[in-house]
Amino acid sequence: MSEEKKSLNFIEQIIEEDLGNGMKNENLRFRFPPEPNGYLHIGHTKAIGISFGLGEKYNAPVNLRFDDTNPAKEEQEYVDAIKKDVSWLGYQWANECYSSDYFQQLYDWAVQLIEDGKAYVDSQSSEAMAEQKGTPTEPGVASPYRDRSVEENLDLFTRMKNGEFDEGSHVLRAKIDMASPNMLMRDPIMYRILKKAHHRTGDDWVIYPMYDWTHGESDYIEQISHSLCSLEFKPHRDLYNWFRDNVFEYSKDEYPNAPKQREFSRLNLSYTIMSKRKLLKLVEEGIVAGWDDPRMPTISGLRRRGYTPASIRNFIETVGVSKRENVIDVALLEFKIREDLNKTANRVMGVLNPVKLVITNYPEGEEEILIAENNPEMDAGTREVPFSHELYIEREDFKEEANRKYFRLTIGKEVRLKNAYIIKGESCVKDADGNITEIHCTYDPLSKSGSGTEESKRKVKGTLHWVSMKHAVKAEVRVYDRLFSDEAPDSHKDKDFMEFLNPNSLEKIEAFVEPSLASAAIGDRFQFQRLGYFNVDDDSTKEKLVFNKTVGLRDTWAKVNK
Repeated sequence: MSEEKKSLNFIEQIIEEDLGNGMKNENLRFRFPPEPNGYLHIGHTKAIGISFGLGEKYNAPVNLRFDDTNPAKEEQEYVDAIKKDVSWLGYQWANECYSSDYFQQLYDWAVQLIEDGKAYVDSQSSEAMAEQKGTPTEPGVASPYRDRSVEENLDLFTRMKNGEFDEGSHVLRAKIDMASPNMLMRDPIMYRILKKAHHRTGDDWVIYPMYDWTHGESDYIEQISHSLCSLEFKPHRDLYNWFRDNVFEYSKDEYPNAPKQREFSRLNLSYTIMSKRKLLKLVEEGIVAGWDDPRMPTISGLRRRGYTPASIRNFIETVGVSKRENVIDVALLEFKIREDLNKTANRVMGVLNPVKLVITNYPEGEEEILIAENNPEMDAGTREVPFSHELYIEREDFKEEANRKYFRLTIGKEVRLKNAYIIKGESCVKDADGNITEIHCTYDPLSKSGSGTEESKRKVKGTLHWVSMKHAVKAEVRVYDRLFSDEAPDSHKDKDFMEFLNPNSLEKIEAFVEPSLASAAIGDRFQFQRLGYFNVDDDSTKEKLVFNKTVGLRDTWAKVNK
């Protein structure tokens, strides 16, 4: 038992203590509360994994709640995308909730706070209020409207709700402590006038509750036991508790369980930005093709690039839960998808930078079918691959002359063609500029892979992938590099993160792939032997295959960077 407790993360320890102190297991309830103002990104997967992971561990319900309090930035598109992403990751929520469903209850509680002298309508400008807030070392100054009568505050708040005032003319503030060392407690705004249609409530409301007021009370309404959020919300905990404790007195019979907020460190990833505002800028300025561009750190972008739910969940599990901020090397995420696809992706052959290879002693016009193993890591069967007189190989797999460390094809040396024969370089043909246009070689007809002959067992140092020219299928291959060339692109105070965009983050090339891929469906994942892992892009059609490079077979970035 003690060993098991040692392995618990600090959030699980808190829950175990609460259970030990009398909390009933059936009262455990968690939530993942995204704001629908953008697509989820890799940073959100930690929060998703923590809350849904606790739900699975304790067999407790987990709500998916949209904190939709800002109609100016929120859209149904984002709601739909978030639901798709969470489902794709393999999580199931108990209830689909919206803070907007609680607008009436939140308004009623705000009225009760006004009646108890704990909230008031302020009619100053936002600039004046900001000035009166003070500094972390100096107390704030009370608003001249702080001591309005309960009757006047109720009247103004009702008229705010009824749409009688312009935006910015009045706000509702909680009356807490203008001298608090925590500036969030210095009479925070609870409601503002915003005459914009909401994606769910339409024009029913012209005042909207602020996040800090809405978020905690939505937890309370849903009877969330543990409100888990990232470290930047730690200063908000005092305000969370103040709102919760006051409202609890109004509704403890209906909502008997008060939630507690606890914070964990965010997931920060090298060479990546996590700000939805900055990601939106990339979309709006056409730097990327959309939220699901495979270069984006969004879940939809990772999915389109070929990442699997298992790889992302394994990544989050490895990162773990901590209280201290740190930056995770993006190479760990790439390692996890490489590890997953090595076990699950079928091996195929594709040539990205083709040059013609002619086997001079193979009968012209003849062809044969070779048998290739789909995945040596699992029992995935075999497939047929056609072989003929003329092939494509990678241009970089041939040199006229090379040193002893070059184990690919060169004049006078032998290599094996994968699943096929041993060939020997004989000569090459060049164009007027000296570029190689054809490579001529001979083959050993007795060296066929798997034939069992002595010749087939002969050891050669190099093995090349290839595609039969006659049977090759054209495909567009999109090769991705990191979107940013700087390890922390948004950490420079004197520079804009856009200055670190990598101009070579996307290369589109015309490639040739083996004919078995002609029937590949969108989302299918493969290992192109010797090249990396690829998947079929959403843009792919029967007439035009499009592949995305998910990740290379090994981490080459560290070597290049060094």
